[in-house]
Amino acid sequence: MAVVFFGCAYLSAGLIYAVVVENEVGVWVRARAFSPSMLSPMGTLFALFVVFISAQVWTNNDRATAAVAQEASALRAVLILAGTFPAESRDRLETLIHSHIEEAATKEWPMMARRTATLEIIPRQLAEALQLTLALTPTSQGQGVAQREMTVELESALDARRQRILISQSSVSSVKWACLVIEAMCVLMAIALSHGGKRASALAAMGLFATGAAACFLLIAAYDRPFGGQLSIRPDPLLQVMPPRSGPLFDLKH
Repeated sequence: MAVVFFGCAYLSAGLIYAVVVENEVGVWVRARAFSPSMLSPMGTLFALFVVFISAQVWTNNDRATAAVAQEASALRAVLILAGTFPAESRDRLETLIHSHIEEAATKEWPMMARRTATLEIIPRQLAEALQLTLALTPTSQGQGVAQREMTVELESALDARRQRILISQSSVSSVKWACLVIEAMCVLMAIALSHGGKRASALAAMGLFATGAAACFLLIAAYDRPFGGQLSIRPDPLLQVMPPRSGPLFDLKH
Protein backbone atom coordinates (compact mmCIF):
# COMPACT_ATOMS: atom_id res chain seq x y z
CA MET A 1 0.00 0.00 0.00
CA ALA A 2 2.83 2.39 0.86
CA VAL A 3 4.56 1.68 -2.45
CA VAL A 4 1.36 2.40 -4.37
CA PHE A 5 0.56 5.67 -2.63
CA PHE A 6 4.08 7.09 -2.62
CA GLY A 7 4.73 5.86 -6.16
CA CYS A 8 1.56 7.51 -7.49
CA ALA A 9 2.32 10.74 -5.62
CA TYR A 10 5.86 11.02 -6.97
CA LEU A 11 4.73 10.05 -10.46
CA SER A 12 2.02 12.73 -10.41
CA ALA A 13 4.47 15.33 -9.14
CA GLY A 14 6.97 14.35 -11.82
CA LEU A 15 4.42 14.61 -14.62
CA ILE A 16 3.17 18.00 -13.42
CA TYR A 17 6.77 19.22 -13.10
CA ALA A 18 7.57 18.09 -16.64
CA VAL A 19 4.46 19.70 -18.10
CA VAL A 20 4.43 22.97 -16.15
CA VAL A 21 8.06 23.72 -15.29
CA GLU A 22 10.10 22.10 -18.04
CA ASN A 23 7.63 22.83 -20.81
CA GLU A 24 8.41 26.13 -22.55
CA VAL A 25 5.07 26.36 -24.33
CA GLY A 26 3.75 29.92 -24.21
CA VAL A 27 0.66 29.18 -22.14
CA TRP A 28 2.69 27.66 -19.31
CA VAL A 29 5.28 30.44 -19.43
CA ARG A 30 2.56 33.06 -19.05
CA ALA A 31 0.89 31.03 -16.28
CA ARG A 32 4.07 31.27 -14.20
CA ALA A 33 2.86 34.70 -13.12
CA PHE A 34 0.62 32.72 -10.71
CA SER A 35 0.60 34.46 -7.34
CA PRO A 36 2.35 32.46 -4.56
CA SER A 37 -0.20 33.85 -2.10
CA MET A 38 -2.72 31.35 -3.50
CA LEU A 39 -0.69 28.48 -2.06
CA SER A 40 -1.83 29.20 1.48
CA PRO A 41 -5.62 28.95 0.90
CA MET A 42 -5.20 25.94 -1.40
CA GLY A 43 -3.02 24.15 1.15
CA THR A 44 -5.52 24.98 3.88
CA LEU A 45 -8.33 23.57 1.75
CA PHE A 46 -6.38 20.33 1.24
CA ALA A 47 -5.77 20.11 4.99
CA LEU A 48 -9.49 20.56 5.65
CA PHE A 49 -10.25 17.73 3.22
CA VAL A 50 -7.80 15.49 5.08
CA VAL A 51 -9.27 16.40 8.47
CA PHE A 52 -12.84 15.88 7.22
CA ILE A 53 -12.09 12.39 5.89
CA SER A 54 -9.82 11.41 8.78
CA ALA A 55 -12.54 12.29 11.30
CA GLN A 56 -14.79 9.63 9.76
CA VAL A 57 -12.01 7.03 9.81
CA TRP A 58 -10.97 7.67 13.43
CA THR A 59 -14.59 7.73 14.58
CA ASN A 60 -15.31 4.38 12.94
CA ASN A 61 -12.21 2.84 14.51
CA ASP A 62 -13.11 4.17 17.96
CA ARG A 63 -16.67 2.88 17.62
CA ALA A 64 -15.45 -0.52 16.41
CA THR A 65 -13.01 -0.84 19.32
CA ALA A 66 -15.72 0.18 21.79
CA ALA A 67 -18.20 -2.31 20.29
CA VAL A 68 -15.77 -5.24 20.63
CA ALA A 69 -14.92 -4.21 24.20
CA GLN A 70 -18.61 -3.84 25.07
CA GLU A 71 -19.42 -7.28 23.68
CA ALA A 72 -16.56 -8.89 25.60
CA SER A 73 -17.48 -7.08 28.83
CA ALA A 74 -21.14 -8.07 28.54
CA LEU A 75 -20.32 -11.73 27.93
CA ARG A 76 -17.91 -11.72 30.85
CA ALA A 77 -20.63 -10.34 33.11
CA VAL A 78 -23.01 -13.09 31.98
CA LEU A 79 -20.44 -15.75 32.82
CA ILE A 80 -19.93 -14.31 36.29
CA LEU A 81 -23.64 -14.01 37.02
CA ALA A 82 -24.31 -17.52 35.68
CA GLY A 83 -22.38 -18.87 38.66
CA THR A 84 -25.42 -18.23 40.86
CA PHE A 85 -27.43 -20.90 39.02
CA PRO A 86 -27.16 -24.70 39.08
CA ALA A 87 -24.23 -26.32 37.30
CA GLU A 88 -26.36 -27.62 34.41
CA SER A 89 -27.65 -24.16 33.44
CA ARG A 90 -24.25 -22.56 34.03
CA ASP A 91 -22.46 -25.12 31.86
CA ARG A 92 -25.01 -24.69 29.09
CA LEU A 93 -24.54 -20.91 29.10
CA GLU A 94 -20.76 -21.29 29.08
CA THR A 95 -20.96 -23.66 26.11
CA LEU A 96 -23.18 -21.27 24.17
CA ILE A 97 -20.94 -18.27 24.86
CA HIS A 98 -17.84 -20.30 24.01
CA SER A 99 -19.41 -21.30 20.68
CA HIS A 100 -20.43 -17.71 19.95
CA ILE A 101 -16.93 -16.36 20.53
CA GLU A 102 -15.40 -19.20 18.53
CA GLU A 103 -17.71 -18.50 15.59
CA ALA A 104 -17.15 -14.75 15.83
CA ALA A 105 -13.36 -15.15 15.76
CA THR A 106 -13.17 -17.80 13.03
CA LYS A 107 -16.11 -16.88 10.77
CA GLU A 108 -17.45 -13.40 11.42
CA TRP A 109 -14.09 -11.62 11.61
CA PRO A 110 -12.92 -12.78 8.13
CA MET A 111 -16.33 -11.84 6.76
CA MET A 112 -16.12 -8.39 8.36
CA ALA A 113 -12.65 -7.95 6.86
CA ARG A 114 -14.15 -8.67 3.42
CA ARG A 115 -17.20 -6.49 4.23
CA THR A 116 -19.54 -9.39 3.55
CA ALA A 117 -20.94 -9.74 7.08
CA THR A 118 -24.55 -8.58 7.36
CA LEU A 119 -27.23 -8.41 10.02
CA GLU A 120 -29.05 -11.22 8.21
CA ILE A 121 -26.64 -13.61 9.93
CA ILE A 122 -28.38 -14.51 13.18
CA PRO A 123 -26.15 -15.05 16.23
CA ARG A 124 -27.77 -18.38 17.07
CA GLN A 125 -25.72 -19.04 20.21
CA LEU A 126 -26.48 -15.65 21.75
CA ALA A 127 -30.17 -16.03 20.90
CA GLU A 128 -30.23 -19.44 22.59
CA ALA A 129 -28.37 -18.04 25.59
CA LEU A 130 -30.96 -15.28 25.93
CA GLN A 131 -33.84 -17.76 25.64
CA LEU A 132 -32.19 -20.02 28.21
CA THR A 133 -31.73 -17.10 30.59
CA LEU A 134 -35.35 -16.07 30.28
CA ALA A 135 -36.46 -19.67 30.88
CA LEU A 136 -34.54 -19.98 34.15
CA THR A 137 -36.60 -20.30 37.31
CA PRO A 138 -34.99 -18.30 40.12
CA THR A 139 -35.16 -19.94 43.54
CA SER A 140 -33.89 -16.94 45.48
CA GLN A 141 -33.89 -13.18 45.32
CA GLY A 142 -30.24 -13.22 44.29
CA GLN A 143 -30.95 -15.49 41.33
CA GLY A 144 -33.80 -13.21 40.29
CA VAL A 145 -31.48 -10.20 40.24
CA ALA A 146 -28.83 -12.22 38.38
CA GLN A 147 -31.39 -13.33 35.77
CA ARG A 148 -32.42 -9.74 35.07
CA GLU A 149 -28.81 -8.59 34.83
CA MET A 150 -27.88 -11.49 32.55
CA THR A 151 -30.75 -10.58 30.24
CA VAL A 152 -29.56 -6.97 30.08
CA GLU A 153 -25.96 -8.03 29.41
CA LEU A 154 -26.93 -10.47 26.66
CA GLU A 155 -28.97 -7.74 24.97
CA SER A 156 -25.93 -5.47 25.30
CA ALA A 157 -23.75 -8.13 23.65
CA LEU A 158 -26.25 -8.49 20.81
CA ASP A 159 -26.29 -4.72 20.30
CA ALA A 160 -22.47 -4.55 20.32
CA ARG A 161 -22.33 -7.31 17.72
CA ARG A 162 -24.77 -5.38 15.52
CA GLN A 163 -22.63 -2.28 15.86
CA ARG A 164 -19.38 -3.97 14.84
CA ILE A 165 -21.02 -5.56 11.80
CA LEU A 166 -22.49 -2.23 10.69
CA ILE A 167 -19.16 -0.47 11.18
CA SER A 168 -17.36 -3.16 9.17
CA GLN A 169 -19.44 -2.16 6.14
CA SER A 170 -18.48 1.52 6.31
CA SER A 171 -15.61 3.07 4.32
CA VAL A 172 -14.46 6.31 2.74
CA SER A 173 -16.53 6.78 -0.40
CA SER A 174 -14.97 7.04 -3.85
CA VAL A 175 -16.30 10.61 -4.15
CA LYS A 176 -14.32 11.67 -1.07
CA TRP A 177 -11.17 9.97 -2.35
CA ALA A 178 -11.61 11.64 -5.76
CA CYS A 179 -12.06 15.09 -4.23
CA LEU A 180 -8.98 14.61 -2.04
CA VAL A 181 -6.85 13.54 -5.02
CA ILE A 182 -8.11 16.43 -7.16
CA GLU A 183 -7.28 18.94 -4.43
CA ALA A 184 -3.79 17.45 -4.04
CA MET A 185 -3.23 17.76 -7.80
CA CYS A 186 -4.39 21.38 -7.69
CA VAL A 187 -1.87 22.17 -4.94
CA LEU A 188 0.92 20.51 -6.94
CA MET A 189 -0.06 22.61 -9.95
CA ALA A 190 -0.04 25.75 -7.84
CA ILE A 191 3.42 24.93 -6.47
CA ALA A 192 4.76 24.29 -9.96
CA LEU A 193 3.33 27.55 -11.32
CA SER A 194 4.52 29.69 -8.42
CA HIS A 195 8.05 28.24 -8.66
CA GLY A 196 8.12 27.94 -12.44
CA GLY A 197 11.16 30.16 -12.85
CA LYS A 198 13.22 28.21 -10.31
CA ARG A 199 13.46 24.57 -11.27
CA ALA A 200 15.30 23.35 -8.18
CA SER A 201 12.90 25.12 -5.82
CA ALA A 202 9.90 23.78 -7.71
CA LEU A 203 11.24 20.22 -7.66
CA ALA A 204 12.00 20.36 -3.92
CA ALA A 205 8.66 21.93 -2.98
CA MET A 206 6.65 19.52 -5.11
CA GLY A 207 8.59 16.55 -3.75
CA LEU A 208 7.94 17.60 -0.17
CA PHE A 209 4.24 18.12 -0.74
CA ALA A 210 3.92 14.83 -2.65
CA THR A 211 5.56 13.03 0.29
CA GLY A 212 3.21 14.64 2.81
CA ALA A 213 0.13 13.99 0.68
CA ALA A 214 1.10 10.34 0.16
CA ALA A 215 1.58 9.92 3.92
CA CYS A 216 -1.93 11.33 4.49
CA PHE A 217 -3.43 9.00 1.89
CA LEU A 218 -1.61 6.02 3.40
CA LEU A 219 -2.74 6.82 6.93
CA ILE A 220 -6.38 7.17 5.88
CA ALA A 221 -6.35 4.01 3.77
CA ALA A 222 -4.61 1.95 6.46
CA TYR A 223 -7.36 2.68 9.00
CA ASP A 224 -10.26 2.91 6.55
CA ARG A 225 -11.25 -0.72 7.18
CA PRO A 226 -11.44 -1.29 10.96
CA PHE A 227 -11.55 -5.08 10.65
CA GLY A 228 -9.30 -5.56 7.62
CA GLY A 229 -5.56 -5.27 7.02
CA GLN A 230 -2.51 -5.47 9.27
CA LEU A 231 -3.75 -2.67 11.54
CA SER A 232 -7.21 -4.17 11.96
CA ILE A 233 -9.08 -4.63 15.22
CA ARG A 234 -8.66 -8.21 16.39
CA PRO A 235 -11.09 -10.36 18.44
CA ASP A 236 -8.61 -10.58 21.31
CA PRO A 237 -10.97 -9.07 23.94
CA LEU A 238 -13.53 -11.77 23.13
CA LEU A 239 -10.93 -14.52 23.20
CA GLN A 240 -9.75 -13.35 26.60
CA VAL A 241 -13.20 -13.89 28.14
CA MET A 242 -13.88 -17.17 26.34
CA PRO A 243 -14.92 -19.78 28.92
CA PRO A 244 -13.07 -23.12 28.88
CA ARG A 245 -14.74 -26.10 27.28
CA SER A 246 -13.93 -29.75 27.61
CA GLY A 247 -11.80 -31.16 24.84
CA PRO A 248 -8.73 -29.77 23.00
CA LEU A 249 -9.00 -26.27 21.64
CA PHE A 250 -6.91 -24.83 18.89
CA ASP A 251 -5.37 -21.36 19.24
CA LEU A 252 -7.84 -18.94 17.69
CA LYS A 253 -5.39 -16.06 17.82
CA HIS A 254 -3.41 -17.43 14.89
